[in-house]
Amino acid sequence: MIPILRSTKFVLRPFRQSDARSLAAHIHDREIARNTANIPYPYTLKDARRWLEKTIKDMQERRPKNVNFAILVDRGVVGGIGLHNIKHAHKAEIGYWLARPYWGQGIMTQAVRLVMRYGFHRFKLKRIFAFTFPWNKGSQRVLLKAGFRREGLLKKNVKKGNKIFDSLIYAKVR
Repeated sequence: MIPILRSTKFVLRPFRQSDARSLAAHIHDREIARNTANIPYPYTLKDARRWLEKTIKDMQERRPKNVNFAILVDRGVVGGIGLHNIKHAHKAEIGYWLARPYWGQGIMTQAVRLVMRYGFHRFKLKRIFAFTFPWNKGSQRVLLKAGFRREGLLKKNVKKGNKIFDSLIYAKVR
């Protein structure tokens, strides 16, 4: 059972099929796609429905490999955050996105802290890590504020479309 996590600014809860329209509307942004490894642009309602179907199915497993939370502000899905490739009692990758009107409000730093605590407690993780593109200074600030440390630069680490990019790796260990 995936819990609901609360902050004074937002709520984190498991995604639902009914989130498709709000998800598609808020994630359909060229800048979000540019700053993430797996979010395409354009992002359609069909993309949202397909992703939600897979995500909901993944989270129903007894030992999920991926756990994704919707970030809700005023009841609308304005972002997402999750733990991916979970290796129980060892490590997981954290990934996230937030609609542009909500940038710079401290929402993502708080969301990262909440999901990080959840991952360390629920899955007994020893390490949570994240990749960012070198140009994504906002994401790097989020990770540093949440207590992550930069571990290094990975050359030619991410393939997106037909291009290959470097990435930075950050981690929080316990």
